[in-house]
Amino acid sequence: MTTSTAPSWLKSVAWAALVWNLLGVIAFIMQLLMTPEMISKLPADQQAAYSNIPLWSTLAFAVAVFGGTVGCIFLLLKKAVARACFALSLIAIFIQQFYNFIIINSIALLGASAVFMPILVVVIAITLLMLSHKGKQQGWLQ
Repeated sequence: MTTSTAPSWLKSVAWAALVWNLLGVIAFIMQLLMTPEMISKLPADQQAAYSNIPLWSTLAFAVAVFGGTVGCIFLLLKKAVARACFALSLIAIFIQQFYNFIIINSIALLGASAVFMPILVVVIAITLLMLSHKGKQQGWLQ
């Protein structure tokens, strides 16, 4: 493998992706901090969903957002291990979405609008994985 200079846009993309993933970390922390009082203000079906989130789904959420965040840091540092972080994050996203769409049927709970954000999350995660893969192939990441 040869080392080549990373394109100038890579740093901007990595910073934007880091901000995106940090927003995911904030969403994760907000979910963890939801009190019973906050949950009680939701519609009844959403209350049940938030009150009974299994540990494996919460762990998948954590791995997804923290894996993506660490991957972005490695991308900024031009380290090839970013690819493994993004792959792990994407797997965790799929596990979390399995819970959201198959187990609790979030479309029935929240309507069709519940589809947009998860699709965006998956598209961005796949894009970051592909970018890190290309970066490793092109020698941008070591």
